[in-house]
Amino acid sequence: MKTFKTILAFLLFAGTFTSCKKDKPVEPVKAMPAATNIEIGSGNKQALRGRDFHFNADVTAAGRIKDVQVKILQKSGVQYSTVWKFELNWAEYSGIKNTNVHKHFTIPLEAPEGKYDFYFIVLDENGTKLEIKEDLDIIDPANLPVDPKIGRDIISRNGTMIYYMGTWVEELTFKRGDELKANVQVRETKGDGVLYSVLIKRTANHFPETVDHLDLSKAIVITKVEHKNLPAASKISSLKKINDVWGGQDIVIGTDKDNNEPAANFISGINAWETGNYNWVVLYKNTTYNVNVYKTIPITINY
Repeated sequence: MKTFKTILAFLLFAGTFTSCKKDKPVEPVKAMPAATNIEIGSGNKQALRGRDFHFNADVTAAGRIKDVQVKILQKSGVQYSTVWKFELNWAEYSGIKNTNVHKHFTIPLEAPEGKYDFYFIVLDENGTKLEIKEDLDIIDPANLPVDPKIGRDIISRNGTMIYYMGTWVEELTFKRGDELKANVQVRETKGDGVLYSVLIKRTANHFPETVDHLDLSKAIVITKVEHKNLPAASKISSLKKINDVWGGQDIVIGTDKDNNEPAANFISGINAWETGNYNWVVLYKNTTYNVNVYKTIPITINY
């Protein structure tokens, strides 16, 4: 009888404990911020000492953004010439729900070469955190296999030069029927590569910084030039031979087709000519070494 009472008491206690446990409210899992279209460096997760560094991400907060941070930290167990770290935060995104984080900053010259941990962090006002970690190589430009540079950029209107390598002779304004000639040169290259010279109107909301991100449906190609097996320290330009005549750097404002190769694109739809602000964009990719460079100059078209 005593044993029976003991078992009964235990069962009643266990039932009470289980009931209390079931009645305890379960806290819901909080949604986290998310990031897409992440670009670290110029398509190859490399950073060059003393040079511009590109970062891009489309961020969606669960609640609203509290803070956005980037950190470049030395890896545990790896030897470096000096102790170094790099941290940035951009408070201007605080309180925003959805945004594009597009930033350029300079990697300090004192950064030692090596492989690093690159962190992109988004803090949400709801208390959650998104942390994305990637490998990043910091390199001295002197040690690159190829270091192409864009130069000799010249813009002419109807045969008259109006811009030359950072010098504006007059406003870069064109009207319908004008001939726009855009010359550019890439030096210190070798191997294989491709060069695009394009016009993109700003209302297209398309700002490519690498050839891989160029959307030809939103661009008007002035020139496309490819090269193969060039020796070290070579130069290429937007100038090319067409029917035994050197040229191919010009386009008439209002023409029906652009100069894309191997097939020209119709200039219609989203990239149709219109009055407004455009960018002349030069994009070069060395496909042998996966190195990208670009340059952008604003112009105006009164169509």
